[in-house]
Amino acid sequence: MFKKVIGQDVGDARRPSPAPPTVYRAPEPLAPPPSYSSPPPAPVQASLSRPPAGASRNILSSDVEIKGTVKFTNDLIIDGKIEGEIFSDGSLTVGENARLKAEIKTATVVVYGKVHGNITAVDRIELKSSAEVIGDIRTKTLSIEAGAIFVGKSTVGTPAQAPAQAPAQAQAPAQSQPAAKPAPAALPKQATLPGAG
Repeated sequence: MFKKVIGQDVGDARRPSPAPPTVYRAPEPLAPPPSYSSPPPAPVQASLSRPPAGASRNILSSDVEIKGTVKFTNDLIIDGKIEGEIFSDGSLTVGENARLKAEIKTATVVVYGKVHGNITAVDRIELKSSAEVIGDIRTKTLSIEAGAIFVGKSTVGTPAQAPAQAPAQAQAPAQSQPAAKPAPAALPKQATLPGAG
């Protein structure tokens, strides 16, 4: 029943063969760092300093509510709620979600949202199609897109100066000129907006 294998011990058959020895090699040295002809660049760091003038744009998001006076210098985008006054020499953009109950005095105003109050702009006012303005407007240039709501008076342009009378006409004797009828008072220019019937 049992066979004897010549040249092999029966005890050797049950023993596992030894594992080959593990060889560990030292890691190869890394390549030397590149040499710089100039000093290496400085790491980039976040800066909280102000951006250059003309490049800053302030944003008040839709979750901001302010009661009081708002003053700024460059550009401001408002998408929240303000009740009070807004003053600036810069540009104001009233976002679609904005709800303002304020007197506004700035250089330019672009309205997408709702403004209840008077707006005075040195340069221009733009009312976009989603705008709703209830109050008086005073500006040099006014642009109103179709669909915008505007309830109030508008004064647009710069007032023309009345020409001064020539001194020779003012000193002329009354009897040399026939009595003239008084000139009718100049009427202010009126415009009809499209859609206003």
